[in-house]
Formats: sequence, structure tokens, C-alpha cells
Amino acid sequence: MKAATIRPSARQLAWQRMEFYGFLHFGMNTMTNREWGEGHDDPALFDPSSLDADQWVTALKSAGMTGVILTAKHHDGFCLWPSDATSYTVASSPYRRDIVAEVAEAARRHGLKFGIYLSPWDRTEASYGSGTGYDDFYVAQLTELLTRYGPLFTVWLDGANGEGPDGRRQVYDWDRYYAVVRELQPDAVISVCGPDVRWCGNEAGETRPDEWSVVPRSLQDAERIASLSQQIDDGTFATRVRSDDRDLGSRAALAGQEDLVWYPAEVNTSIRPGWFHHPLEDARVRSADELFAIYLRSVGGNSTFLLNVPPARDGLVAPPDLAVLSALGELIADFHSRQIPLELTNPETIEAVVVREDIAHGQLIEHVVVQGRRDGEWTTLAEANAVGYQRILLFDPVEVDAIRVDITASRAEPVIDRVAAVRAAR
Repeated sequence: MKAATIRPSARQLAWQRMEFYGFLHFGMNTMTNREWGEGHDDPALFDPSSLDADQWVTALKSAGMTGVILTAKHHDGFCLWPSDATSYTVASSPYRRDIVAEVAEAARRHGLKFGIYLSPWDRTEASYGSGTGYDDFYVAQLTELLTRYGPLFTVWLDGANGEGPDGRRQVYDWDRYYAVVRELQPDAVISVCGPDVRWCGNEAGETRPDEWSVVPRSLQDAERIASLSQQIDDGTFATRVRSDDRDLGSRAALAGQEDLVWYPAEVNTSIRPGWFHHPLEDARVRSADELFAIYLRSVGGNSTFLLNVPPARDGLVAPPDLAVLSALGELIADFHSRQIPLELTNPETIEAVVVREDIAHGQLIEHVVVQGRRDGEWTTLAEANAVGYQRILLFDPVEVDAIRVDITASRAEPVIDRVAAVRAAR
């Protein structure tokens, strides 16, 4: 089976091992209390007087995150760094300082990797919609970000493609953008509207029952279509799950497909209803328990987890978010501390089994069954199809004196990286 021969690149493998990292949506929208700015707000409005990049990064780290992605420029076109390509930047604001540099340096100080988000849509730039002229502008900004701030683990692109200042839309030259990233940051994955990492298909934190990393190459092209990417939220988009995309890589889904690629999934959602901070949402921060459930399904379902944490207008992550992040970190650390070897020396009450493939050799398991023995009888506790980088199989707590994991179907002989049981929480 051809799918058994597809392997991740070194950059994809390094990215997958990061597991859980953060998004920081911050910019002019934060000051104007909007989600999508229109591109003509006065730079004088941008003055986050208490901005503390170390506080942002330590907040993410407290949750167990390993990296941070900053919205260097959102759709409104306002730049968080002093770009030479436009005057619509922090340099024209009362704040004046280079926020991209501040966050990149804070990430390095605290041991997190750094990545950037650069919106292709720009509602301020006059050349938007002109074709090559705007591509030149975008590449100039991309080059600044790729060369000024040290190593990047990702360049995160979305396909939002609205109108510019004069009502025109731009046809993005994706291949040109990718080539610049490959030349200047060869170790960075290009995410979402890119060839390395795909969007999970919703912004609610929902996951598929089985996530496959080997999919038809045509899916990479689909990611570049604006209608399938980020949209203005009409009240349903952020919670919409594409049911017709529920199976992307099973044996049945790949039947007749000859051109396959390694294109793993990233699950992304926000700690709040919106992507930018809004004071009226301070009472609507998601709970640590809800986010932990997403963590188990995503990181434990052959995906990574990208959680957005938007700093407030004063330049600080708000207290409700800080409390949830700290509690989430405790839940994650506790879960990992309860992992024990599969070979039991005494009866144990367990609630999960963790199975990992060594995906450097591909994603090969197609069905796995977990059984537990009690009073001499074996009972099936959980089963799944896809495993990949990691599968966390959860079940109701049960006391057993032995555990076995059977691989009942595979594309080729799998290489197992790790198998562990998880004691039930007390």
C-alpha cells in the first residue's frame, strides 16, 4: 500500500513533537475592540501602556506550551514591527517599540520556540489586488520577519481573501511565498495555507475520530481556497465541523488516490469566544477542564494543539486567562505523572492507555485494541483505528492486573515508540 511509504519531513517531525503551543492575537483590533479591523484606524490608538512580553510567554508556558505564534500583522494591515514597506506600524504609534522582537526575545528567554502569523489579506495596503505589485509588498514584509527575529518554527498563513482599500481582491502567489520561507527559514513549517501542516477544519477545537497524516495531495490545494479558510464569524463558523471531511486518510478514503503526501493536522481554537481580547468576554473564558479535554483529543489524537490566548488592551494577559492556563498546566502535568509501564506488578486502577508510533517510519497502524484482565478474564477497554504520533485511548476507570495492546490491522509492520498505561486520577 502506497500510504505505508509516505514519511514526514524533518521539519514536520520536529513540529509534531512540540505537541502544544500558543497563539497570541494582538494588534489594532485589541485597541478598537473588534475581531476584524477595516484598515483605516489611526495608529495613535495603539498604546498598550503595560505591555509585558515576558508575562505573555510565561502565561503560555504555565499551561505546558512549547511555542508561541504572534499575529505580526492581521487583516487590517497594522504591523507589530517597524516594517520598511509601510508606515502603518508600531513605529507610527505612541508605543513605538518592536513587539515582534519583544515576543521573540521573551520566547527565547523562557525556552519556547517562536513563530509568526502574517495575514496575506491587507485592508490598508494600496497595492492589494494589483497582482505582482502586492506580491512584492507581501514578500518584502515576509522577508523582514524571516530575517530579523531568529529561528522560526512556523510561518502561519490563512486564506482570508477579502477586498482591499479599492474593492479589489488579490490572487495570492502562494508558491512564491513558500519559496521565500524555504530559502530563509528552511526548518520552519508552513502552516494551514501551506504544504506542511493542515487546518483541522473548524475553530471550535473539535477533532476527528481518527486523524490520518497521509492524505491525498489535492487537500493541500483545497487549503489554499479562501472559502475553506478563515471567515468572518457569522455565529456558526467557529463551531462548524465539516462532516464531509471526517475521513481523510483511511484505506477507504485513499482508494484510487495515487498522489499522497504527509500532511498532518493542527487543532486550533481560542480560550475565549473571539480571537482578540474583548472586555465583555472576561466572564466567558473556557474552563481548564474543557481545554484539557481538547488537549487529550488533539495531542492524543495524532494532531497538535494551538490555543489562542489574546492579551488585553493594556498589553497584559487578563487574570481570568492566567488562572485557566495555570490550572490547565496542572492538569496536563498530573496526567503525564500518572503514566506507568504497561507491565503491571500489582493490580492498578487505570483510565487510559497511550500508544505512540515512531512516525519517522510512517503512520501504519489501522486498528488497535486495548484489553484489561480482571479475575482471570480479559475485557476490551478501548479501540481505535488511527494511532500515528500519539493516541490516548480513554475509558472509565477500571482495576486490572494485566493490560494488553493488540494491533489487529496495519499498512505494514509498525514501529512502536512507546506504550504506557495511565493510573486513574484520585
